[in-house]
Amino acid sequence: MLKIHFSGEDILRTRVAPAADPVWEVVLSLHLLPGRSRDPLLAGWRREVSRGLRRQADADALRLLSALSPPRGYFPDFLTPYESVHGFEAGMAALRRTPIALLQRDLTLLANSRSLPAGAAALARGEPDALAHLTETMGRYRELALGPYWARVQGAVEADRVRRARAMLDGGIEALLTTLRPGWRWESGVLEIPAYPSTRELHLRGRGLLLVPSFFCANTPVALLDPELPPVLVYPVDRLGGLTSDGGGPAGAGGEALAALLGRTRAGVLAASDDGCTTGELARRLQISPAAASQHTTVLRNAGMLVSHRDRNTVLHTLTPLGRAVLNA
Repeated sequence: MLKIHFSGEDILRTRVAPAADPVWEVVLSLHLLPGRSRDPLLAGWRREVSRGLRRQADADALRLLSALSPPRGYFPDFLTPYESVHGFEAGMAALRRTPIALLQRDLTLLANSRSLPAGAAALARGEPDALAHLTETMGRYRELALGPYWARVQGAVEADRVRRARAMLDGGIEALLTTLRPGWRWESGVLEIPAYPSTRELHLRGRGLLLVPSFFCANTPVALLDPELPPVLVYPVDRLGGLTSDGGGPAGAGGEALAALLGRTRAGVLAASDDGCTTGELARRLQISPAAASQHTTVLRNAGMLVSHRDRNTVLHTLTPLGRAVLNA
């Protein structure tokens, strides 16, 4: 079990990452790559990525990257620097600046549970060429494994962010935290995560907590091992929502063009979903029946413009990057 202790100041400083974190997605997708899954969407991704990796020339670099990101157990904190919240390049720049003491500590911990390729020695010494080679390898892997799917990853993460915002508005910080995954509990300022693979207590000490929604995170959330690093908790989002390829309309000349393309009601559904909207809310806003609202959202979802997520008796619809691009065109 993981117990995270919040003070009043920590509650004020807890937030959700602004978008999908490309560095976390790189590392966590590597965890999923060697395994098997009943999820046909992940299975297809795994086949395509594995085929692409076999065509890449630098096998030693890929072997080291895979060894640093094993499918189970510990992996180095330095692979996912806090700066990645500002994007992939910021994260890679921070990784190249990792102090030698942290490299040695993290790699020693990893070597206690598995053998590492020869290239890990240069990395542990903090050799600039070794760090540069690692970040270049991560960049090539990102282009291959995430590039073709990134819009879907972003769509799933953005849909989750909308759900978190609604949970916070409706129930405060307790609702935000306890609805991240089933079984999480909030008791007197402590968030309890029962399914965590080890027994740990994390005291935030006024730093707050960065919640990172992740497409490639498995069922178990991930926290950094070093309690002195900025506190981060990575949690899985609904993958199916992001991989699915549910008055008045938008105003202005662009809105008129969109209405001509989609039909006025369907354009209105797209506009109303900009900040997230349930089927019932769409029906009330556009003065149509719930059945008609559901029909329009199905068409837009099948076209890749909406993500729909069911929560008990309601379905929340949010825009995908494609849907937002169409709305803003």
